[in-house]
Amino acid sequence: MDCTLPAVAEELLKEIKKAFQETSHDTLFSRLKFIFGPSAVPALDLVDQRAVTRVTSPSGRTAYQVLGSSGKLYTCYSSCHFCTCPAFGFTVLQKSESLLCKHILAVYLSQAVGACQELSVSEEQLISVLLAEEEDEG
Repeated sequence: MDCTLPAVAEELLKEIKKAFQETSHDTLFSRLKFIFGPSAVPALDLVDQRAVTRVTSPSGRTAYQVLGSSGKLYTCYSSCHFCTCPAFGFTVLQKSESLLCKHILAVYLSQAVGACQELSVSEEQLISVLLAEEEDEG
């Protein structure tokens, strides 16, 4: 993770990864809810449902797709902390009410606990994934 997330959030995600491998899940849950607010529980639900897929091309380019609770597929970029969902645009970017949406938080949590599904695609397929989001918006 880059330093664009506040240090407290980044440190918590590192602790989650370490603690998940060791023990105490209750205190982690409380801290998650405190730092990430209402996004924490839905993000954990997405992780539990294994709704996060890491899409990788032969060149090493990576994006994440998260199947949202509505059944819509959202593309997330962990390198720049961005999600294509409307909630990210509104609550994170416009109103600055939250650090992350539930989808990108689910990506980070899935990485921490090793719950990402993996999908290898060609460069052309990855381009199609990325362009599909643009076409949905336009």
